[in-house]
Amino acid sequence: MSAYARDPILTPVSIMDLRPTQISVGIHEVNAKRKHLRKRDPKKIGNFLGDHMIPVILGPKKRPYVIDHHHLALSLHEEGIKKVLVTIVADLSELEPDDFWLVLDHHSWVHPYDENGRRRDFSKIPKSIAKLKDDPFRSLAGELRRVGGFAKDTTPFSEFLWADFFRRRMGRKAVKKDFPAAIKKAMKLAKSIDARYLPGWSGPVDS
Repeated sequence: MSAYARDPILTPVSIMDLRPTQISVGIHEVNAKRKHLRKRDPKKIGNFLGDHMIPVILGPKKRPYVIDHHHLALSLHEEGIKKVLVTIVADLSELEPDDFWLVLDHHSWVHPYDENGRRRDFSKIPKSIAKLKDDPFRSLAGELRRVGGFAKDTTPFSEFLWADFFRRRMGRKAVKKDFPAAIKKAMKLAKSIDARYLPGWSGPVDS
């Protein structure tokens, strides 16, 4: 098996063949990406796909498991795009399913937490990009990073860590009912000392 080499596959892969490695996304972020896609020249969508290849791990039966860009993949699917280009990060297709998921977990290539922030069995991860569930707190974290609430960080699933931070301090219904108001409250929380352990924290600094 190849050792974690990013090999691009130039033959387009059906989005419906992609397997997620997480349970939820932020639908607000998906919808924002859909709006950006609609602004693009349809004749140049091929160039966009070439510049935004989806990183995958080849798993059992050579199935491609997405380890990043779940929001992009779902937004492309909902905009009617049928196929994408992928890049192979690792070929683990020789492993049995149980070993495969353990290796993904060891490398932080899987996030088996549901839309309520609860860890679930790997079997609960959807088998289709179209089946990803909405976590409004993941939407909140994604938008907050976009407006400067915290810095982009290389920590795996960093925005889910922020989502869980807000989940413990804000009501789910309030976030869904008034997203702009939730962003303002989240911004204050993100700048507080309580958030200092989170990746990308850019809150108050002692003089």
